[in-house]
Amino acid sequence: MLNPKIPPPDTAPSPDMSLVQPLTGIVHPACDCHHTPATTPPPAPASAPVPVGRSTVQLTPGTLIAAVAGGTTAVLVVGAVLVSMLLATAITAASVAVCAVVLRTLLNNQKGH
Repeated sequence: MLNPKIPPPDTAPSPDMSLVQPLTGIVHPACDCHHTPATTPPPAPASAPVPVGRSTVQLTPGTLIAAVAGGTTAVLVVGAVLVSMLLATAITAASVAVCAVVLRTLLNNQKGH
């Protein structure tokens, strides 16, 4: 059903051959001009430090208030979800306990008759 297409051994690339071929002689159809491929810049010397671009975050009073309000809202929502899950578990446990007591009472009453 699914047949993989494997290239013949003579056309398969060798491990040391690059699969990316350089583009040369690019012709634009509209302007018919020829461009030469860009050259790669020389590597930086090993002793030169690499500049690290660090962006600083500036907090204005408005963004600080918005961040605090967003964080507070997230904490309250997560807390409400957790409390509701805990309450659901407690209600389920209480109802199972009530069912167990009722069943035990019914079974004890049947043994007595």
